[in-house]
Amino acid sequence: MLSDVKSGLTPATVLRGPRQVGKSTLVNQAIQALIDEGVSPDRILRVQFDDLPELRTLTQPILDLSDWFESEVLRSSFNQAALDGRRAYIFFDEVQNLDNWAPQLKHLVDMNPVRVVVTGSSALRIEAGRDSLAGRISTLEMGPLLLREVSEFRNFGSIEALLPINGLAPLKQKEFWLELREHGRRQKETRDKAFEAFSDRGGYPIAQARPDVSWEKMSDLLNETVIRRAIQHDLRMGPRGQRRDEHLLEEVFRLACRYVGQSPAQALYLEEIKRALNANIGWRRVLAYLKFLDGAMLVRLIEPLELRLKKRHGASKLCICDHALRAAWLQEVIPLTSSALAQNAHLADLAGHIAESVAGYFFRSIINLDIAHFPERGAEPEVDYVLTVGEQRIPVEVKYRRRIDHGDTFGLRAFIEKAHYNAPFGVLVTLTDEPGTDDPRIVSLPLSSLLLMR
Repeated sequence: MLSDVKSGLTPATVLRGPRQVGKSTLVNQAIQALIDEGVSPDRILRVQFDDLPELRTLTQPILDLSDWFESEVLRSSFNQAALDGRRAYIFFDEVQNLDNWAPQLKHLVDMNPVRVVVTGSSALRIEAGRDSLAGRISTLEMGPLLLREVSEFRNFGSIEALLPINGLAPLKQKEFWLELREHGRRQKETRDKAFEAFSDRGGYPIAQARPDVSWEKMSDLLNETVIRRAIQHDLRMGPRGQRRDEHLLEEVFRLACRYVGQSPAQALYLEEIKRALNANIGWRRVLAYLKFLDGAMLVRLIEPLELRLKKRHGASKLCICDHALRAAWLQEVIPLTSSALAQNAHLADLAGHIAESVAGYFFRSIINLDIAHFPERGAEPEVDYVLTVGEQRIPVEVKYRRRIDHGDTFGLRAFIEKAHYNAPFGVLVTLTDEPGTDDPRIVSLPLSSLLLMR
């Protein structure tokens, strides 16, 4: 993020992600890095709008605070300061809570040579302001900790990422996936420690920072600070002050957790909601609430693959941003490690769905990567995910079990064999390092190694 702040192509950078993933911490680290590089503190303004709600009572809080900073702290106009080699850096945290934040930001960067970073927990509200900021902002997305970051967080060791920060071209090469598999094997001891910690507590920084706190207390904290905060604060208010149904939001999120990694049909949603709320709710409303949760980045909806310019109808696949939120909300802990599942064989199917969700959210978080799922279509079997890079497709199947037979790769093989899909090879995501297939067209690797890609 620091390079975008200092010399990015746009004057403003938007950092968005779910609550409590560390956006404010990253902003503080960027500020400290600027100071360490010699930037005087009087050139830096940081305001956190969710901590000081009274600031939102200002008519134009972004412009009013910038004017105050210009006159009282910088003691020179932004233009003069930039000419003097003292360009100002401005950080606005949780900006989506402001009315008309986008026009204010547009005016600020159009009229002044400043560098601005804004953060937000609601992609819906951030997206609502993007149209007026075309060419002025670049967007970065931040999710829970990556597996490599869990490893460093817990002092297990440092592991390098294999995929470059910018560029998806390596994904088109079978050799890249083979190297990723070997990368995981070379780092097996560190990888397995990190994956066990990830299995136990997920990827939220607070959960990994305090392994001494019981899961019961940590799950209560995640429920209150992440899920309920998003539902009651970020998603409760609709356009023109209209209130959304908090109970329906909670129930839709519960269903997303219950059917994680799956593609429930409309009828299932409606039947479950009617039973839970004793009310007849229409599908359009349920779908809108699913999209609200996607906008809050708690859930990612993976759409069916569209082929030959024809829209394929089908249900979205549900991927939760972190399986620890599911465990907290449903009060149901499902392990993901091979050793734990060996002792809890009855949880294997659920663990498979959660592993599919983990993989889906991980792929969705890769910038500019097109991901879809491929539902069963006539004689064509289902494929869990299809990644598209340029004209090439990479089918991905998750088989999260100890023993994998030839039939488990039928979907991958059928997809690869259709020449018009342009898929020269496929990827099989497994539970262990044991080879899942001897088909030379399919690269098998465990979920723990896949997560080391970034």
